[in-house]
Amino acid sequence: MAELGESGGVTSPTTGEKLAVPGDETDEETQCKESVSNGDCGVPAMVGSESPTKPDIPGLETANSTSVGVDTKSGIPRRTSIIKDGSRQRRERKKTVSFSSMPTEKKISSASDCINAMVEGSELRKVRSNSRIYHRYFLLDADMQSLRWEPSKKESEKAKIDVKSIKEVRTGKNTDIFRTNGIYDQISEDCAFSIIYGDNYESLDLVTNSADVANIWVTGLRYLISYGKHTLNMIQSSQDNLRTSWLSELFAVAEAKGNNKISLCTAVQLIKDLNPGLKNVKIELKFKEFHKSKGKAGSEVTTEEFIEVFHDLCTRPEIYFLLVQFSSNKEFLDTKDLMMFLEAEQGMAQVSEDTSLEVIRKYEPSKEGQLKGWLSLDGFTNYLMSPECHIFDPEQKAVCQDMNQPLSHYYINASHNTYLIEDQFRGPSDITGYIRALKMGCRSVELDVWDGPDNEPVIYTGHTMTSQIVFRSVIDIINKFAFVASEFPLILCLENHCSLKQQTVMFQHLKKILGDKLHTDPPKMDESYLPSPSELKGKILLKGKKLSPSCTGAEGDVTDEDEGAEMSQRMNSEPGEPPNTAPPKRFQLSKDLSDLVTLCKSIGFKDFQAAFQSQKYWEFCSFNEVFASRCATEYPGDFVNFNKKFLARVYPSPMRIDSSNMNPQDFWKCGCQIVAMNFQTPGLMMDLNIGWFRQNGNCGYVLRPAIMREEVSYFSANTKDTVPGVSPQLLHIKIISGQNFPKPKGSSAKGDVVDPYVYVEIHGIPADCAEQRTKTVNQNGDNPIFDESFEFQINLPELAMVRFVVLDDDYIGDEFIGQYTIPFECLQPGYRHIPLQSLTGEVLPHAWLFAHVAITNRRGGGKPHKRGLSVRKGKRSREYATMRVLLIKAVDEVFKAAVQPLREATDLRENMQNAIVPFKELCGLSAVANLMQCILALSSRLTGPDNTPLVVFNLKDQYPTMQPQGVLPEVLKKVVMGYDVMMQTSKALIENSDGVYERLLQTQKAAMEFHENLHDMAVKEGLKGRKQHKAVESFTWNITILKGQADLLKHAKNEVLENLKQIHYAALTCNLCKGGAGGPGGAESKPRRSLEAIPEKAGAEEDKKKREQ
Repeated sequence: MAELGESGGVTSPTTGEKLAVPGDETDEETQCKESVSNGDCGVPAMVGSESPTKPDIPGLETANSTSVGVDTKSGIPRRTSIIKDGSRQRRERKKTVSFSSMPTEKKISSASDCINAMVEGSELRKVRSNSRIYHRYFLLDADMQSLRWEPSKKESEKAKIDVKSIKEVRTGKNTDIFRTNGIYDQISEDCAFSIIYGDNYESLDLVTNSADVANIWVTGLRYLISYGKHTLNMIQSSQDNLRTSWLSELFAVAEAKGNNKISLCTAVQLIKDLNPGLKNVKIELKFKEFHKSKGKAGSEVTTEEFIEVFHDLCTRPEIYFLLVQFSSNKEFLDTKDLMMFLEAEQGMAQVSEDTSLEVIRKYEPSKEGQLKGWLSLDGFTNYLMSPECHIFDPEQKAVCQDMNQPLSHYYINASHNTYLIEDQFRGPSDITGYIRALKMGCRSVELDVWDGPDNEPVIYTGHTMTSQIVFRSVIDIINKFAFVASEFPLILCLENHCSLKQQTVMFQHLKKILGDKLHTDPPKMDESYLPSPSELKGKILLKGKKLSPSCTGAEGDVTDEDEGAEMSQRMNSEPGEPPNTAPPKRFQLSKDLSDLVTLCKSIGFKDFQAAFQSQKYWEFCSFNEVFASRCATEYPGDFVNFNKKFLARVYPSPMRIDSSNMNPQDFWKCGCQIVAMNFQTPGLMMDLNIGWFRQNGNCGYVLRPAIMREEVSYFSANTKDTVPGVSPQLLHIKIISGQNFPKPKGSSAKGDVVDPYVYVEIHGIPADCAEQRTKTVNQNGDNPIFDESFEFQINLPELAMVRFVVLDDDYIGDEFIGQYTIPFECLQPGYRHIPLQSLTGEVLPHAWLFAHVAITNRRGGGKPHKRGLSVRKGKRSREYATMRVLLIKAVDEVFKAAVQPLREATDLRENMQNAIVPFKELCGLSAVANLMQCILALSSRLTGPDNTPLVVFNLKDQYPTMQPQGVLPEVLKKVVMGYDVMMQTSKALIENSDGVYERLLQTQKAAMEFHENLHDMAVKEGLKGRKQHKAVESFTWNITILKGQADLLKHAKNEVLENLKQIHYAALTCNLCKGGAGGPGGAESKPRRSLEAIPEKAGAEEDKKKREQ
């Protein structure tokens, strides 16, 4: 037991060290008036504290969102700012070098470890109402019958909770005490847990110093609830049997002499084969430490020693804690446990027991586990590290988007000055630049062609000192690699500076080498948009200057395109002096070469109004990065509308002579299709480009968001708020752990130890750009545990990207360890491994992040079948979408008819969503949970002591009802009431949504009839200039709102149908259905069924009859 020290402090029963429990008794317990350091997380002083400083409290945190600093240092590429007005503040800290490679703390890897840790005790923070926090020393009695805490003014027999009285252990901040606490936002979700006990379902709400400690107590307490005083016997009977038998068999195969021993070298290699990420020196050191602790000489290893070292090195505690959460407190997952994990957490559809058996067959290493249908900790680890649990959605590994839209509706992977492999001014040119870009899925490459020796054109950047390569060899390479990575069209951006004589040679090479691959059909005059990528499969499009149709000679006069001259002017001008802007040069273009340019005719850009009036769909403008940025800032709406029909290429500023890259997101948000990147320069910007085009099978074409494609839609590239008609989503990411982080390559520190921390960055429209970071884990790059959760609101999901960056806090020179960038739409929900990549894009061997991902809808929408449910934070006044007034009477009358259905649509959605969150809270879960998880969490409370249900679900109707089977305690009455409200709002939405949806579409259809004549109608109403422009803008706004709100309502209906499926399935799973196996007289549980088999309508009765038969 803990001992009370002389000064009132508590002495740990294991170490004898005095724990700080300051202050006098207030109320019944001692209030915390000081705090313990917890890295960088600081919170305001607690109630009663007179300290002017802001102390840190373990488990409590403030928002750790920061902005990324700009690093202009040359050499190794560094990160670039995504939030313009700020810089990352780094703590001044002494740089130290450690040569230790072994963790100092004992690894928790079994239930017995958890129980032992609880018997030894932990300092926890007890949370009470009114923001009061108390430091207490909690421990489990040696007989495992009671949980005690000290100090307390209560008698020792009262300062305890009997294990038998514990009803439930909840993780996170999911009780009324936590939710109503004034410091709710400063308490870490991952360090909080609650013990629900007694007949009145009281809660003991606790905060630990770290997520690890919370996991230990939650796991241990759940075992105790299940097995009571027999806990250790249960653990002993099943612990590691599967692992022991599997490793013993492996050992026997390796051991040939029959003396139950193998050499140290063989043992090291065997463990290395099982866990390739481990370093040989670490494995060998562990064996030697083990031998030394046993006083053993020699270098041979026995079976027991081999198993012990494997246990220490290869057990991942975070995966163990996850396994026991789903295994009903067993040391393995059976097929039903695994089914529930795959469905409830991994978002897998159509799961059956056969699915579970297939996973076990593929990943369970022990023969016994495979025979019995059990997945051991090692099998579970194998599964979680397999490609099936990669964070990237496997559907996106193949072409999965509609490829029949006009070419202008896609982002196109593009390279700038593809021939350069270093800087823009002095660097070498090489054909390997083309090979690399084309293999990476690039669909737009550049050729800067000049007269060369021996009548052979050459490629290089004119007016610079870059080296030259022969045009013919480049065309040969393009012919060979053009369609290796993608079958969709390749655009050759030809910057032609050759004499007529060498233009003839260029023409001959293009025709002879590329042949039929060249697209030479003239554009169709009766069309309004470019052909689709599907129509142009296997074709090469030439982008370049083209002679006027009136030109009948063998050559003609056109303006020159010379980006190299622009750069040369920049180089030669004095600092601060504007470069000379000479009038564009003209040159002679051969008709043969001109005729090869069909769908991508290069023209100069004048302004948006001129383009809207006269530009042809096959005409193609190039924008200097600086000018494009100005257009994006001053005319964001016009830029988006321009790109709906025409192709736009943005190339880097001539100031970027070091081949640095612009941020492609700055131009993607305006709809610019071709943002030319310097593929030879790694770093944040290239990470974004590579990550973005990883989707849609890495084919080089990504369909733009619908709001940027539709002819009548309103979108401003610089929006800093929600996007009209688009449902924001909440992204919940928990960074759990890391594996095998290497030392930063550019670091000059000695030794292999790193102090890693992780940044999660969101890149997208300005409203979405954000980032948050974890704490630093000191001196552990092998298996650091972070256990930190973050939440981001994503306003335009279709354009958002998530970037995970691992950095070293103890760096000398370079801090970058690894990164992974992924489009938001490609994230897989659930527990996922994230493969880290180096600065240059190579996969880092065996280096991973382990994370949990959940995506929920803020106001409906999203992908309810796999993305989770709606989330609302706090109460606020209801906001209704409004129609803007155009001052055109006939049109305004039509839009006025939409006001009522818009209100009804909002009410239907928000009433349903506002009923779901309280129900989740009553279930003891956060808003991230889905309804299947809610029913599973409730199941223990809905079952009496003799395993008869207190409440059952009647699945006969489309809307399952909860039916009490007797008098219920007050807490369960609230649950039933909350469920009934949720069902009522869900029913109202299902029954009324179709009618409201139809009215919204009718209004939209009626308004669109005015679209063609809108300009003339505005003139008739006397609207001119700015007022006329405003009327057109308001029209597109209203159409966007109508379409968006109709879509949100449709998504909300799908969400409700998914909720009903989940409730139906969970009730069957838990044997809580009326007349089912869990009812009075019920015996064994029924076989579980696929989620797809659950009827959405009133076919449930027929389905139930089949089950009973």
